[in-house]
Amino acid sequence: MDEASISNGSGAQGPTSWEELYNIDLVPSELFLKFRKHVQGIRVGLNLEFYNAPANDFRANVVLKPLSPERMWKFMYEPIHQDVNLLSKKIPVTRFLNLQVGIGHNFRSNAVTWKWKVTTCLGGDGMSRIRNKTSVGLCPGVDFRFGWRADYILPEITGGLGSDEALFNMSSGRLQASLDRVEAIFTQSDDKY
Repeated sequence: MDEASISNGSGAQGPTSWEELYNIDLVPSELFLKFRKHVQGIRVGLNLEFYNAPANDFRANVVLKPLSPERMWKFMYEPIHQDVNLLSKKIPVTRFLNLQVGIGHNFRSNAVTWKWKVTTCLGGDGMSRIRNKTSVGLCPGVDFRFGWRADYILPEITGGLGSDEALFNMSSGRLQASLDRVEAIFTQSDDKY
């Protein structure tokens, strides 16, 4: 979403319809199927990832990570791209910021890689953004997780008297929400964690 599509100042030309002001997209661009098995304190997972837009893509990952709450790492292997990665868990830096670091090796290019990522659920330029994941347990061993986001500008009422500002000015705000990811998670557990 570009800045021009979000700006709604008093001098800017506003959108012509409610569809431009409020847009909710329920077609996910990512579909994940995750198969997990708990074995002796380790979660072994096979993730099949399908990406719809902007380009159709497919990824498969094998993931190993400890089940304990104190876990500090996870191991990922991508056979298609021939990548091996060891990633830390998301480390809270502040209440809304997380840091994740990792080291990897790509067998195709025979290169060692270092990765880091700072993530947040809030942020944006000139607008606010909420990103979240919502989980729904269908039955024991079957869960659905929905990754969604909402970009919004809250409605605003302004005015002035004795200045060049209008006595009453109202900005209707904006909302652009989308369902970005749907994950189906199938878990088989042999032990109790």
